[in-house]
Amino acid sequence: MLEKLNQLTEGHGELRRGHGLVSGVTALCLGILCFLGVLAFHFPQYLTTPQLRQSYNVEVIRIVMLGALVIAGGLSIANILLGRARWLSAFAFLLVLLTAFLGGHKVPVNDFADGTPYIGLDWFILDLLGSALLFIFIEKLFPHRKGQPVFRAEWQTDFYHFIVNHMIVGFVLLATNLMVHKGLGWAVKSDVQAWIQGLPFVLELLLIILVADLVQYWTHRAYHETWLWRFHAVHHSAKSMDWLAGSRQHIVELLATRTLVLAPIFILGFSKEVIDAYIVIVGFQAVFNHCNVNVRLGPLRYIIVTPNFHHWHHSQDKEALDTNYAAHYAFLDYLFGSAAKSDKIWPEKYGVLGDYVPNGFWKQFKFPFTWKG
Repeated sequence: MLEKLNQLTEGHGELRRGHGLVSGVTALCLGILCFLGVLAFHFPQYLTTPQLRQSYNVEVIRIVMLGALVIAGGLSIANILLGRARWLSAFAFLLVLLTAFLGGHKVPVNDFADGTPYIGLDWFILDLLGSALLFIFIEKLFPHRKGQPVFRAEWQTDFYHFIVNHMIVGFVLLATNLMVHKGLGWAVKSDVQAWIQGLPFVLELLLIILVADLVQYWTHRAYHETWLWRFHAVHHSAKSMDWLAGSRQHIVELLATRTLVLAPIFILGFSKEVIDAYIVIVGFQAVFNHCNVNVRLGPLRYIIVTPNFHHWHHSQDKEALDTNYAAHYAFLDYLFGSAAKSDKIWPEKYGVLGDYVPNGFWKQFKFPFTWKG
């Protein structure tokens, strides 16, 4: 069973329907999330995010977990009875049983200590579940490539990236905030911060997005036009665009880019409410613009980055190489002369020209340090 699971996680082809693999993987993912969830219920002081647990209703989370357990268990039992991918479904069902044995959705959460070191496991669970439900629904509602399956080729690699990168996002936020207050205090100007915080909410939000995107634009351009490409090539190696493809990002690039973008935000002193709103927007747009959706937004596409705009950035088409660097405001690329120009509406092929980046999370982690290109 473990050998087959390892082969599945290392596989590179799409999962074909009708063999129990799609439903089996769905049950397995739900089983894993439920198991992680019950651990978070048992050890909230170490496995949940203090800021996040103040925002969600625990009773709603219990209902969601119960629903996930029922779906995972039902799919597993159905596959076992029908003789489809029994090895996969049996493992998923074992996780359901283990979660139930540990208390499932009924685990009581008593008072616990604050200020303990923690891993944001609740953020990862909610982010994965919420992202999958929302963006897969959008992709099925407005598909660009209609025949592209949810579990397309190389989804396993991107799922590994999703797990690793999303687990350290909270660390990046915390570390950057600490760095600014401890090491860059000299750059903080109280009068500038007061002026920014005195702006109306909408103007302050538009400004924080502009500041972030200006840093993102030039950082992104440096990744393309300097030796830093060896790190960024990992992100571009995805040959299919969907909600999971944006997670394919080398850890070094993630840490460097997030730190560079967040540092001026903290230095300029944007209000907490605006920073929270920005994090929601950047989280949505980072996923949405990689989605397999046929969205262009008419004339607004010259102002706001859309999936169509960003798909060109990932294209192998020669007219699109090293273009469309902006993450939020498309007008920056038109302003700095780096917008893609083509008579076609959509690019034909995605990925790195030459296809020299290996597939697999660990191979891609080592790639920038071993590539001799």
